[in-house]
Amino acid sequence: MVIILTGLLGFLMAFAIGANDVANSMATAVGAKAITAKQAALIAMFMEFVGAIMFGSHVSQTIIKGIIQPQKLSPQELMYGSLAAILASTVWILLATGWGYPVSTTHSIVGGMLGFGLVELGFQGVNWRSLSMIVLSWIISPLLGGLLAFVIFKTMTFFVFHTKDPKKSSKVFVPVFIGLAVFTMITLFLWRTVKLDVPLALFWGTISAVASALFSIFIMKNYMRRNHDEYETVENFFRKAQVLTSCYVAFSHGANDVANAAGPFAAVLIIASTGSIPKTVRIPRLALFLGGLGISLGVLAGKRVIEMVGERITTLTNTRGFTVDFSTATTVLLASALGMPVSTTHVVVGAVAGVGFARGLEMVNVGILKNIVISWFLVVPTVAASSAGVYYVLKLVLKF
Repeated sequence: MVIILTGLLGFLMAFAIGANDVANSMATAVGAKAITAKQAALIAMFMEFVGAIMFGSHVSQTIIKGIIQPQKLSPQELMYGSLAAILASTVWILLATGWGYPVSTTHSIVGGMLGFGLVELGFQGVNWRSLSMIVLSWIISPLLGGLLAFVIFKTMTFFVFHTKDPKKSSKVFVPVFIGLAVFTMITLFLWRTVKLDVPLALFWGTISAVASALFSIFIMKNYMRRNHDEYETVENFFRKAQVLTSCYVAFSHGANDVANAAGPFAAVLIIASTGSIPKTVRIPRLALFLGGLGISLGVLAGKRVIEMVGERITTLTNTRGFTVDFSTATTVLLASALGMPVSTTHVVVGAVAGVGFARGLEMVNVGILKNIVISWFLVVPTVAASSAGVYYVLKLVLKF
């Protein structure tokens, strides 16, 4: 019964992740009118599922995110604590999705583990240093993403749109921006998802960047020949590029974040069958399949989050949307290299705001942005309190 219940909750957790985090990959493309909401849902469903199945089997780090000390818990306590954490996280993410707010699903899991850990171990059993780093990431993530998006967008407009001959400038600089974006995304994917060595990831990233830049030059010439409006040409070109960057983000998300749903399920499965606590969890194919299916189906319920990120913070064009995707991937890559804990959700929102601020303060809906930030700060304490309550009730009823 515990295994079945955990499987159902894990699937529901994956559904909630798909419904909320899909904004990371598709919101900018929909907001910039590169694709429709229905097209975004179909593309994200496919890319998320394939990413989860193909590359989601890497060993998750500690199943409790380093927040509490597992050696002080019995297998039964950790098993039911994980159940409480999954349930509380799922409910919060679904509520946030219904309200249209993009929240960090990873931080939700952290809050869930923190809640039952406080009930069972007290304050001394919590790794407050890890928790403080997560709190710090709430500030670092959006600021880094926003700053980089601001700089990239200003640079792009300076070298392309604000020149004497934008048509000529776009032939030179647009392929450079495309090449840099491909380099960042391929390197990040090979390093963090495929787990290649850094030099090898950089090598293939560079090869991909050069190839994509050369291909961009060829495509740009065709665009210029058919259309004499340089602004429309650049926007059309970035519309195609943005669909590809959005596909990358969806694929990468499915590969990396499926562990948030499948990891706890796999941990409970091992504890229930062996009676011992594993140090790391090798996620089985069945858990990956359920997680990938849940994430891909959850995409269908993410329309309000897509609207919030892609349309309500600021108005996006294809150039701005591409800038957001490029900035997000670059920020995550830099943060990973520095060992900084950043949330992709927070980076995306920061990047969208950064592009808006690059056009002027009045171009950003500050009220919406404020509400999103408040929801971030509510994630961990709200989920922790919910998880603590569920765990306390389980402890009273089951008497373990």
